[in-house]
Amino acid sequence: MNRLSRRHAEIRQMLHDHMSASVSDLAEWLGVSAETIRRDLRLMAERGEVLKMHGAAALPHAVGEAPFERRMRENALGKRAIARRAALAIADGDSIMLDTGTTTSYLARELVQKRGLTVVTNSSDIALTLSTVNGNKVHLAGGELQGDNGAAFGNSAIAFVQRFNVRHAIITAGALDSRTGVNDYILAEAEFAATVLARGERRVVVTDHSKFGKSALVNVCGFAALDCLVTDAKPPADLARALAAANVMVEVASP
Repeated sequence: MNRLSRRHAEIRQMLHDHMSASVSDLAEWLGVSAETIRRDLRLMAERGEVLKMHGAAALPHAVGEAPFERRMRENALGKRAIARRAALAIADGDSIMLDTGTTTSYLARELVQKRGLTVVTNSSDIALTLSTVNGNKVHLAGGELQGDNGAAFGNSAIAFVQRFNVRHAIITAGALDSRTGVNDYILAEAEFAATVLARGERRVVVTDHSKFGKSALVNVCGFAALDCLVTDAKPPADLARALAAANVMVEVASP
């Protein structure tokens, strides 16, 4: 494979992992000039391999993906690393409660290697991933199904999971704020996540670094309600201080 073909293959892989990327990011990742990347993208666009956008590019099929599928592709390497790290704490025969989210969906894929798990979730994706392997028992919450992510929410879903006590309660997050803690953008998702945490002996948030320092409309919980954060980069100083003050263990996974 010549240098040009190799670089084009690397561009395709980066767009696959990140859904889309700017010209400047591609240039930095590959150690070449922005003009070189622009020439590469022109050639690749002519062959139908990429779609050019203003200052960026994406794979053609990514543009038509559903929102949840697109989020699965965002920082996929980081989310897989987080999932692998979080899975290390889960043993055969453990009980787990998972809310819906891209990182918990990646975690479910890591857990297919475990045996005899009891899983409680509102995510149809997670339920389908784990329900037919290694003697697992999967309990899927009912309620109003959300079209975007195939997950159930509402009073029925909350009442269902409140009947369980589990070893590991694991949620995702829309935002981590040093002052307010864990937050999300949608009330129903925040309410469900808070309920999940209340049912766990060990309470964990799995989320990537893109959520650090962001604010969101609805509060899930303060950091005192957590035992562990599994992420893919060290939190910034103010967030690290807040987590330490609440005695939250921070585990950083390397992609």
